[in-house]
Amino acid sequence: MPDDEDLTGRRTRLDAVMERDGAWPAASPWVREAMAAVPRDRFAPDRLWRWDGRAYVPLDRTTDRRGWADELFAGVHDAAVTQVHGGLPSSSLSAPSVVADMLDSLRPEPGHRVWDIGTGQGWTAALAAWRVGPGLVVSSELDERLAAAARRRLAAAGLIVEVVTGDATGGGVPGGVPVDRIHATYAVEAVPWAWVKAVRPGGRIVYPWGLLGHVALTVADDGKSATGWVQGLAQFMADRTAPAPGPVGHAAYTAVRGTAEPDTERLLPAYDLGPLESDWDLRFALRVAVPDATLLTDRDEDGVNAWVHDGDRSWAAFTARGDGSVLLYQGGPRRIGDEVTAARSEWEEVGRPDRYDYGITVTPDSQWAWQGGPDGPRWPIGRSAPAPAPAPAPAGGSAPAGRSTPAGH
Repeated sequence: MPDDEDLTGRRTRLDAVMERDGAWPAASPWVREAMAAVPRDRFAPDRLWRWDGRAYVPLDRTTDRRGWADELFAGVHDAAVTQVHGGLPSSSLSAPSVVADMLDSLRPEPGHRVWDIGTGQGWTAALAAWRVGPGLVVSSELDERLAAAARRRLAAAGLIVEVVTGDATGGGVPGGVPVDRIHATYAVEAVPWAWVKAVRPGGRIVYPWGLLGHVALTVADDGKSATGWVQGLAQFMADRTAPAPGPVGHAAYTAVRGTAEPDTERLLPAYDLGPLESDWDLRFALRVAVPDATLLTDRDEDGVNAWVHDGDRSWAAFTARGDGSVLLYQGGPRRIGDEVTAARSEWEEVGRPDRYDYGITVTPDSQWAWQGGPDGPRWPIGRSAPAPAPAPAPAGGSAPAGRSTPAGH
């Protein structure tokens, strides 16, 4: 195994890179202290998984200690895969920068009760417990084997955390006692109302929304809604109670299109596909406006090409022609390519807002994303009822200030 000196050196280098990259949250200095006191490597299993370009291959601490440590300390923005099912990751230790950002957004204080949802290896529960105090964190894990291992690691770290096995997506907080904070570590498209009910008025829920970013909601004083802003971009494991994923990447596009010929074809003159590949604010805006659209890109000698599908029967292909124009081919019951181009145009018309200009509101009957503020343009989420129309802006009102830091809202 890597010796203590080696691991200590790696922790020091990770800390320095976090400092260099501005990944330590200035408003929450306790996060840096907690990660030093409860280091990530103490919560890593003896087997990690590395993507070799074709498949995930195991790295065992007992036989390849350097490879194991290299994977675990690959980078401050890199997760470490800790479990693989069916060839796909099913659990991981999140990237240190992402964990720091989410805990900054959570704003836990000593004495707060915290529900950590998705225990995994137990590291985020450990960090929360270090902050709030003994016996104040309860953590839910669907997989009993993961839960048992997390209990052992938490006990070895001298932290008193209750780890329970069960589906947190469909149930309330274990024990039924309201909490001040919920910290979810797996992605959900729609927030279970049971989570909102479990949090005291004024409390916060920080969770990964879909597979692209995370959101911090504040529960209203009357407990009848929760609203908050997008906090940052990151990719997370999906809820394991959701339907099993099908093909991914270009295989998923091929599965949707099959051998079908396009139903329509049209020329988009002077259409730049580059931002679909590299502009993450645009990609986030498309995720809000067309939430079931999966976007894929690559490059060839003519430039960036893009493919879109809805996971069902509708697809579109944007093919660069080398002269700045693009051919758009579409098939299926929807014209999903037109939906994407329209959403992009709308985003450009309102000034290309960044990801931090979006937020979410949750009520018992519906939830929706919005842009600019809760009274701004909105889009329904999931299978909830349509988002209600925004109320007229009050006379003399002004738009909210933009975010300056990931925890600015």
